[in-house]
Amino acid sequence: MPAARQRKIGLVLSGGGMRGAYEVGVVAGIAEVMEGELRRGPLFDVYSGTSVGAINAAYFAANADEPGHGAARLAKLWQSLKLADHAKVRPFGLWPGSIKRRIQRFTSSEHQGNSLLDTRALEVVIRRAVQWERLHRNIASGRVHALMVAALHVASGRTTIFAEHAPGVQLQAARDERRITVEGRITADHVLASAAIPLLFAMRRVGEHYYCDGGLRFNTPIAPAIRAGAERLVVISVRHMQSTGEVDAEEAADRGEGQDVGPVFLIGKLLNALLLDPVAYDLQMMERLNQMMEVLEEALPADQLERVQKVWIKHRGAPYRRLDTLVFTPSEDLGRKAGDYIRTRLDTSEIQTLARYFLERTATETPGGEADWASYLLFDGGFARELIELGRRDAHAKAALVKRFFGPS
Repeated sequence: MPAARQRKIGLVLSGGGMRGAYEVGVVAGIAEVMEGELRRGPLFDVYSGTSVGAINAAYFAANADEPGHGAARLAKLWQSLKLADHAKVRPFGLWPGSIKRRIQRFTSSEHQGNSLLDTRALEVVIRRAVQWERLHRNIASGRVHALMVAALHVASGRTTIFAEHAPGVQLQAARDERRITVEGRITADHVLASAAIPLLFAMRRVGEHYYCDGGLRFNTPIAPAIRAGAERLVVISVRHMQSTGEVDAEEAADRGEGQDVGPVFLIGKLLNALLLDPVAYDLQMMERLNQMMEVLEEALPADQLERVQKVWIKHRGAPYRRLDTLVFTPSEDLGRKAGDYIRTRLDTSEIQTLARYFLERTATETPGGEADWASYLLFDGGFARELIELGRRDAHAKAALVKRFFGPS
């Protein structure tokens, strides 16, 4: 078993379709910054992911016994995606099951549940990408402290945290009735369920229950990482935090255009509202609570501070701990990058007619050049390469912070 690190580091990933390629780039960049300076052992001890972030988290945990967690190899996998294989629209995918089965009698298609996209080819890539037995060995040996994957239980609407942890690890129970934890081996079905955006991807069955994208109710799975023992956190968000100047320019452009927006544009904004906007709120709340606890620790005597912690334990099941956190967000808007890529670099000659139609609509009807929906669903290796390189650059831009964060405790 690897030597225990003084302070365990957690990796928190939220993904979001193709935006998850940015996460891969950041981890690859961190590994490059720390090459030759890190002590032996993995960069991270605890892995927590939701949506496509669950897939990336499982991969990094499975490769915890490899320098850099195999991030360079995962980057190549993302860059091998082909739009013709992974962006197939199912014309009858959202029809009621009884009607769809009648139609399928006269076609060669296979029933996959209600979804707009045919995800079979993508599922094969995901199942093969993660070496599942290697993952279980890393956890059993203690090299990986814990892996948590969040998915939404469809029937109850509660978030389920699937957790696999090393022997002796105790997961602190949560007091939030909206979330439950299920301990056991993590499989491809768990991560596929976590990444199943409703209507776009078919919901997944795990055991006797159906699940879909965990990001709908739990965008930033920070709490599970903390409850599994993480004492420092690397949080990678795929939402670009706009500067004041960018916001002002966007509002001015909206006033100047005065045009109606189409459904494709609105779909992208809806996905952002469901999967990205809560991430910014979670990060802001964590920072505010950290500041508040810092003031209380300085101002209150020990007995009064203990009273404050008892309130935290009553409501959260655990005392509040201030955590050293390293946060990465894209330095460029990924929706705008998707729109620019579609208009100037994407080859649509070999893709399905319906998919080409949506892409062409994106190129012509999105105000300001945004293509938010495409940043989730543009399963193209060239676009993945751009997001990965952006993540690498953003990690290198914080090289000093990275070295300090991963340096001696």
